[in-house]
Amino acid sequence: MKPSRLLRRLQERLPAGQLELEPAVLRQYAGDKWFATHLPDAVALPRRTREVQEILRFASAHRIPVTARGAGYGYVGGCVPQRGGIVLSLERMNRIKEIDAGDFVAVAEAGVILQRLQEAVERKGLYYPPDPASRADCSVGGTVATNAGGPRCLKYGVTRDYILGLRVVLADGQEVALGGRTHKNKSGFDLTRLMTGSEGLLGVVTEVTVKLIPLPPFRALLVAGFDSMKAAAQAIRAIFQRGFLPSALEVADEFTLDAARRRTGSGRLHGARALIMVELDGQEGSVRMEARSLEKLLREHAPGFVERAFGRERCEKLWELRREFSYGLRDTGLVKLNQDIVVPRSRLEDLFAFTARLQKKYGLPVACFGHAGDGNIHVNIMYDNNWPRVKADTRRALDELFRQVLAWKGVITGEHGIGLAKKRWWRLAAPPALRALHRRIKKSLDPNGILNPGKFV
Repeated sequence: MKPSRLLRRLQERLPAGQLELEPAVLRQYAGDKWFATHLPDAVALPRRTREVQEILRFASAHRIPVTARGAGYGYVGGCVPQRGGIVLSLERMNRIKEIDAGDFVAVAEAGVILQRLQEAVERKGLYYPPDPASRADCSVGGTVATNAGGPRCLKYGVTRDYILGLRVVLADGQEVALGGRTHKNKSGFDLTRLMTGSEGLLGVVTEVTVKLIPLPPFRALLVAGFDSMKAAAQAIRAIFQRGFLPSALEVADEFTLDAARRRTGSGRLHGARALIMVELDGQEGSVRMEARSLEKLLREHAPGFVERAFGRERCEKLWELRREFSYGLRDTGLVKLNQDIVVPRSRLEDLFAFTARLQKKYGLPVACFGHAGDGNIHVNIMYDNNWPRVKADTRRALDELFRQVLAWKGVITGEHGIGLAKKRWWRLAAPPALRALHRRIKKSLDPNGILNPGKFV
């Protein structure tokens, strides 16, 4: 039977408007924030888990590829329907079902926008810390699929550290409930962690139960500008050597700061060749005392300036500047290849020296910013398609970057995932036995290979 006829049969089984076949709709769901696109044959927009089950049962029976999609804000082509078939968008499953202050849990459907969940939780004096820069746009299910992080993961951990339970529809349409709502659970294998970060290759997450913690009552943020990335890296090392554990510790280089300054018009960044942002949280008295000690430490490293902010509103004002870094780089008009590599913290200075050499060797601007506290730095190779040899040079530069990161016992992705963008380097990052284990797990849960095909497994 022709694919179009099959899909019309599925369309008849679902409520009206839940399976779109119109070309204009298909184009909207062909990619994410990376460069690759591929048209699906249909877009499914279910509202309930039973409809997700119906779609997957039908797809499994007829070997139709299914690519789950959150909000489409990934950076590695993870939700590109590389082999056509059905894009299964969870965007209409967007209910916050429960926030329980007694149990310190929240239950949300996969399509809930992360910032909306966080704001609802905080109104009850509770806290869900994972905070990717796209939190105003990305979905909770998407953050589970990629095990998203963000600045606050230094102190509080990443998404997987807050997942207590998941409801997942498997490739054959069977629904399973993994984990629960207790903060400890050793009943069998930890399958919630297996699903968290699985990039839609093992099942479709429809509902998430997350752990909450008390909302810290006070915050302070210190922003310091330096003459060089080396000086900034030395200050970062000193922060940990003196026993500080900030809630967030970010760094940015000169190229990133210049781009952000042009985008925002902010005078705060004037004259800085490197910037670090250090946030503290907790009880007001202790935070203020710690901030004074931290400022004293920073001034020992001869910063060009140190700016302080106390309280949520003033801190958020400065964080708005940090959230513009990526957009500022896009505004340069250059293509931005964003790599979310992670190195051991002791290698930060080595990384910045290496990227400077890479920039000089290939004549390509390299912009570095990100989560210095845990070694997760966004290394952005910037280029213009009209430059001579640019495709070959960018590929060689990325090869060198990933090989060096792995030689330092780092990893090629800390929060974006493999998707399509890093598929080329998957064999380099994972030895044969590990790749074989991935394939065995995939085969067990998705024997027909219908879930997000064409990716790294």
